[in-house]
Amino acid sequence: MMKNITKLLITTFAALFIFAGSANAHVTVKPSTSAPEAWETYTIKVPVEKETATTKVTLKVPEGITFVSYQPVPGWKVTTEGGKDVKTVTWAATDEGISAGQFQQFSFIAQNPKEETKVAWDAFQYYEDGEIVEWSGDEGSDLPHSVTQISVAPKTDSEPADHGHADDSKATDDSKDTATADDKSNGNGTLIITLSVIALILSLVALFAALRKNKR
Repeated sequence: MMKNITKLLITTFAALFIFAGSANAHVTVKPSTSAPEAWETYTIKVPVEKETATTKVTLKVPEGITFVSYQPVPGWKVTTEGGKDVKTVTWAATDEGISAGQFQQFSFIAQNPKEETKVAWDAFQYYEDGEIVEWSGDEGSDLPHSVTQISVAPKTDSEPADHGHADDSKATDDSKDTATADDKSNGNGTLIITLSVIALILSLVALFAALRKNKR
C-alpha cells in the first residue's frame, strides 16, 4: 500500500513541476505588433523545457518580411538560406548550447511588408538528445508559432521606415502594452501555482486517508 502511494505522489509531483515549468516556456518572436515598411528589431526568445540542452534553433522568415542582419551572440554560429531573399535563419551552438532552466535571446533586423497583414514565425528547436520541437501551430495550440500584426497604428517600439525613432505618445502606448503583457504573465503564473497547491493538498488528503484505512 505505501509503495503504491509513494509512486502516486512522485508521479503527481513530477507532473506538476513539468506543467508549471513549461506552461509559458514557448519559443516566441517579439514584438507582436509593428508598422508597415518598418525596419524592425525582432527578438526570438528560446527557453529550454527539457533536462537536456538546446543546441540549435531555426526560424522561418515569413512571406513579405525581408531579413536584413543579425546581432552576433558569443557561442553561436548564424547561417541563412535563400540567398539575398533569406528564407530561414539558423543559430547553432558552438559550445554547450542553452542548458536546462535557461533561455537565450537572438536579435535581428528585418523590414516589414508595405501592406497591413499578419505574419507567422515558425521556429524549430533542436535538443541535444535529437528531439526537434516544431513551434508552428496556430495560436492556442500546444506548440504555437508567434504572430506579428503589421498595422499602421502599432503599440510597440517599432522603427518607421521614414524616420528612426518613435514619438512620445507612441512610447507611452508601448509602456501600457508591456504592462498588460506582464499582468497576463503574472496571472498565468498565479493560476499555475494555485492549481499546483490544490493538487498537492488533494494528494496529501488521499495519503492520510489511505494511511488511516491501512491502520484499521
